[in-house]
Amino acid sequence: MVTDWFTGDGDEFRLLGTRCSACASVFFPREDGHCRNPACRGGELEEVPLSRRGRVWSYTDSRYRPPSPYVSDPELPWEPYALIAVELESERIVVLGQAVPGITVVDLTVGMEVEVVPGVLSEDAETTWTTWHWRPAGVAE
Repeated sequence: MVTDWFTGDGDEFRLLGTRCSACASVFFPREDGHCRNPACRGGELEEVPLSRRGRVWSYTDSRYRPPSPYVSDPELPWEPYALIAVELESERIVVLGQAVPGITVVDLTVGMEVEVVPGVLSEDAETTWTTWHWRPAGVAE
């Protein structure tokens, strides 16, 4: 799990960003040092839960095994996955993430509503590393 990037389970699962008190810019991944808006003189950064739903801004598929340091078992066949860039309208940002397993680029369209859900990045006998996935709205797991 990436510490402090998301919280909750099920319908309460949310990505966590930060908002600048001076200019209201929202950042994800979170920013804890300073406002990244070059036009802002800076303000306090407050943790904020991001919208659970957004619209597909763009998408593509990953057809190759990523290089180190990403964890990938070379003994297992590579499984392509869809990457989705999702626009969160109220935050005015785009967040990249994987689609839930089973959703491919043929299932996606620009403008489609999607929602963030918990996902598994990697696991071994002792640990499951969690992340976020995007799922088309209204599609059950």
